Amino acid sequence: MAWGGMITLFFLSFIKFMFAPFAGRGFGLNFIETYLSIVTGGITAAAIFYFSAEFFMIRAHKKRKAKIDLLHSQGKSFVPKKSFTWMNKFVVRIKRTFGQIGISLWAPFFLSVPIGSIVAAKFYGKSKKTFPLIVLGMFVNGLITTSLSFLF
Repeated sequence: MAWGGMITLFFLSFIKFMFAPFAGRGFGLNFIETYLSIVTGGITAAAIFYFSAEFFMIRAHKKRKAKIDLLHSQGKSFVPKKSFTWMNKFVVRIKRTFGQIGISLWAPFFLSVPIGSIVAAKFYGKSKKTFPLIVLGMFVNGLITTSLSFLF
């Protein structure tokens, strides 16, 4: 077992779960070692960011409000950022088309695990099915991408 490679894949899957398995062969890992490394890393990151999503959303709101208050106190006008970016439209399209299952399974995969978990928590944080669906998505997406990385 190449523990260094497994630990590296574990932390790489925190950030970009989709591309982490493609580094498995480079570290000399077999299919199972690669799969287990990325899935445990993805689930760990999803748990951290899903269950602390409310903290991050409150923090972002406070920072935004403090910035607006600072600009108003300096006598400057606040010009809000464009709220309908292509990524926001993509996430809303997934939400409307696939609902809770689509956001829970695919947002952590296509965006990144931290952002996807926070988005899933924002839309469906009150539902008890959301986090188990995220975990299921990690298993399924990990199997697909690891299989692809070892086929090619």
